[in-house]
This record gives sequence, C-alpha cells and structure tokens, in this order.
Amino acid sequence: MNKKEVNKTLSEKTENGQLISPVLADGIKNYLIDIDGTICDDIPNEEPERMSTAKLYPDALMTLNKWYDQGHVICFFTSRTEAHREVTEDWLKKHGFKYHSMVMGKPRGGNYHWVDNHLVKATRYNGKFTELIDKEVKIQVFDDGHHD
Repeated sequence: MNKKEVNKTLSEKTENGQLISPVLADGIKNYLIDIDGTICDDIPNEEPERMSTAKLYPDALMTLNKWYDQGHVICFFTSRTEAHREVTEDWLKKHGFKYHSMVMGKPRGGNYHWVDNHLVKATRYNGKFTELIDKEVKIQVFDDGHHD
C-alpha cells in the first residue's frame, strides 16, 4: 500500500455533527517505529558517520515488511535530525525496508508520555521483534470521572 492508498483507507469521522480527524479502517494499524537501537545498532546523532554502516537487526526487517505487506502503515519516527534524512533513507532502501513515511526529530531521552486524542498503544522494544501478544498492564489515564 503506497502513500496514496493509505489516504484512501482513512475514514471520515464525525462527532456532534462536526468532522474530526479521520481514522484508519478497522484492522489497520499505524506503526511508529524508532530506528536506532530498534531496527539497527544504536547510533547517536553526534556520530552520523556510523549511520550508513549500522548493523541491521534482521528480525526487524522481516517483521516490519510483513506488517507492511499485511496492509499496516509503517512510519519511522526517529530522533535523527533532518540533516540525517538522506543517509537514513539510503540505509533503509539498501536493506529493503518497506515503509510509508518517516518523521525526523523525535525528542531524545526516552521515557515518553504520549498524550493524544486517539488511542495510543505502546510496545517497548526489548531486543527482538516477535509476534505481538496481548498482555494486561497498569497504565495512567486522565481522570474523566468514570472509575471502572
């Protein structure tokens, strides 16, 4: 599915008679994937000369391309800067990654606390891509007055 086809999978959504941000079709996931330390060696921005030779994590390539082929949306979301875009795109192409987009300039330092009006599911990468499993965990949410 190319970028144009991704846009076709977006469904209009209304709330109180007003259009709001569209949503992906049921069953389609929007994966935001980090690069350094997740799909390849962890290369800091201060050593960009290492980015072109970063060691690939083969299980990441296999898993992400499978998700892409299943129709999911793959967006690389990286702390690399715009100055690193070309070397990053070249590396992704050289290794055969299929993806739809890339967002540069993700905040550095981890310990992310994502606040969004859409459902956000977090999956911490811990050294190997495997099948995703369901797991119950404790999370923080805004107090909306409903304590269920």
